Amino acid sequence: MFFHFIKYKKIYFIISGVLILASFCSLIIFGLEPGIDFTGGSILEIEYKDFRPQNQEIKEALAGFDLGQIQVQSSGKQGVILRMKDVSEETHQKILEKLRQQKQLEELRFESIGPIIGKELKGRTETMAILSVLAILIYITFAFRKVSKPVASWEYAIVSVFALGHDVFIPLGVFAVLGEFYSVQITIPVITAFLVVIGYSINNTVVVFDRIRENLIKNRNLNFEEIINFSLNQTLSRCLNTALTTLFVLFAVLFLGGATLKYFSLVLILGLIFGTYSSIFLASPFLLWWLKRKH
Repeated sequence: MFFHFIKYKKIYFIISGVLILASFCSLIIFGLEPGIDFTGGSILEIEYKDFRPQNQEIKEALAGFDLGQIQVQSSGKQGVILRMKDVSEETHQKILEKLRQQKQLEELRFESIGPIIGKELKGRTETMAILSVLAILIYITFAFRKVSKPVASWEYAIVSVFALGHDVFIPLGVFAVLGEFYSVQITIPVITAFLVVIGYSINNTVVVFDRIRENLIKNRNLNFEEIINFSLNQTLSRCLNTALTTLFVLFAVLFLGGATLKYFSLVLILGLIFGTYSSIFLASPFLLWWLKRKH
């Protein structure tokens, strides 16, 4: 079965445009909620022996401490993760003592990150993201250097990064909404997941572009639009099968994994879905639009 992808490119552009606009609005209105990895603070994970109190009860029990904007997150059946401003060891022990007055519990971990370290981590994260994008631009430009017509190698790189921005920007918008309504924070595992999305998404796009490059050499009698359609039909099953098998594992991690992996896997799921969509329905049609724009 042969599907004419380019015929419906305006629909793909409209769908992506609406999603990007919604993500942009959510980021402007809500912003992202940085975790203590970047702002500095303390994280305490505990597990109750019998029955876990309600999150509001825990907040009320700790109201007498100067903990800033404390966040309480459920973990598993009996566990709770508390995020607060940086506290001393003395305050840490007083918090445990106060909580033990409610129920029997076991401390699983306590971590404290200073604001200077958090600022340094934020700077390194921004540097890693910029270097990753630059490396992708250089790699694709070099890999497609022998294909100069009808689109130059550096133009493949620009379109790839555009599609990549689409794949990262939309999940960021989702996390802005989750941060506003569910206090979901941007932590190091979440940032790691976004970097994985960058690599995975660009891989799918390069697979499609590489098939276009091969068909440009093998099928010189076809025009560029026909080459794109032919290449997308050839790579469609590969992209979908790879995405589906990966999603099975990620959904298992999301629902069966621990609390620390929950949002890590959610980023990967969103990035994989939108990355597969952009590789098939956005990158190549946008490449054709880019070519027609020049003429």
